[in-house]
Amino acid sequence: MSVLPLAADLPETDLSKFGQDPWWVILVKAVLIFLVLVLLTLFNIWFERRVVARMQHRVGPNVHGPFGLLQSLADGVKLALKEDIVPKAADKVVFLIAPVVATVPAFITWAVIPFGPEVNFFGHRTPLQLTDMPVAVLFMMAIASIGIYGIVLGGWSSGSTYSLLGGLRSSAQMISYEVAMGLALVAVFLYAGSMSTSEIVAAQDRLWFGLILLPSFVIYVISMVGETNRAPFDLPEAEGELVGGFHTEYSSLKFALFFLAEYINLATVSAIATTLFLGGWAAPWGVEQVWDGANSGYWPVLWFFGKVFLFIFLFVWLRGSLPRMRYDQFMALGWKILIPVSLAWIVAVATIRVISLEGNINRSYLVAAIAVLLVLTVGLMFLGDGKGEEPEVEASEEPHDAFAGGFPVPPMPAGGAVRGGAAPLSFATSSGGHTTVTAAAEENHE
Repeated sequence: MSVLPLAADLPETDLSKFGQDPWWVILVKAVLIFLVLVLLTLFNIWFERRVVARMQHRVGPNVHGPFGLLQSLADGVKLALKEDIVPKAADKVVFLIAPVVATVPAFITWAVIPFGPEVNFFGHRTPLQLTDMPVAVLFMMAIASIGIYGIVLGGWSSGSTYSLLGGLRSSAQMISYEVAMGLALVAVFLYAGSMSTSEIVAAQDRLWFGLILLPSFVIYVISMVGETNRAPFDLPEAEGELVGGFHTEYSSLKFALFFLAEYINLATVSAIATTLFLGGWAAPWGVEQVWDGANSGYWPVLWFFGKVFLFIFLFVWLRGSLPRMRYDQFMALGWKILIPVSLAWIVAVATIRVISLEGNINRSYLVAAIAVLLVLTVGLMFLGDGKGEEPEVEASEEPHDAFAGGFPVPPMPAGGAVRGGAAPLSFATSSGGHTTVTAAAEENHE
């Protein structure tokens, strides 16, 4: 199947050139990545507020600095100067460690993200990437999952029921959508023949995987929104139910670390999507045909962050457009739709790859058959969700046992539910009599 190239031939990668840099080059690269992520977080917070404000016909930040660019910095200083409160019922050691556990993996993941090709870096020839390894994508997935511990520990160590529920919701959500996210990447591994990030970028020199593996790309985009707890999947922080989620009891710099981790993870999943599906740092289609140096030097850094900002705009757009989903709908989407479709798509991609290598079957018929199979699979999923009318159950006149079956449901008051004002309360006195207190009496006493 002949296709138009989206970029010119990229240079072949060699993993042996990683790990050969002097210590000062490694240190400078690490510091630059740290600074870029911190500045990117400040920009993303400002960008989200400005875009959502424009969508909702508001002004947005415009006071601190030109166009309000220093608003995020002002918020960070404000958080640092706030009083640091530790709840009395909290496990203080875990309470302090949890924000660090959530933040550090967000920075480490960027160690294997390629920003560009091999360049002249302060007189030393080195790739624009801190390091790479044959299982770099698995490394990113493993490090990203460690951040879940910070959220769970933060909710548990706070000593608050609301925080605990928020932590449990977040862990269930992130683990569920990591499964779909990992399955979406299997097709990329099959086509690229490698799990190295630099080699995956080089494998997209003719056609981006986001086009030839469109179902995987769509599944990954949906999963990365659920993985980062962003709207419409921001259920761990549902203000109407959980008062803020797992970080309810946090304040000052510890809350700022959770905030920082969220926005770095936002950029991390966008960078992974850019690397695995949109050609990484390679120039968009047509640019290389007009400009021969588009994929050389430091220019690819511009293409890389341009693609990352497209995904960040998608996050902001979703937050300003879609309402929050119900929790059971959200979990059903992950387990009943995304994961089965991912499994079926992996089988289809593996079949196509084997037949393409052997060349014994016409690919047109094969693709048509796989498309029909996917349509039938999705159709059966939606048909299975239909609920018929439940048969009417006649009300029983026998008294209901609230503790039958082991579920301690409080029994209804005699005569049915109390409507209007609260029913009077009767308390026994020391003299053997009873005192009745009504809601009106309590209000007068107050």
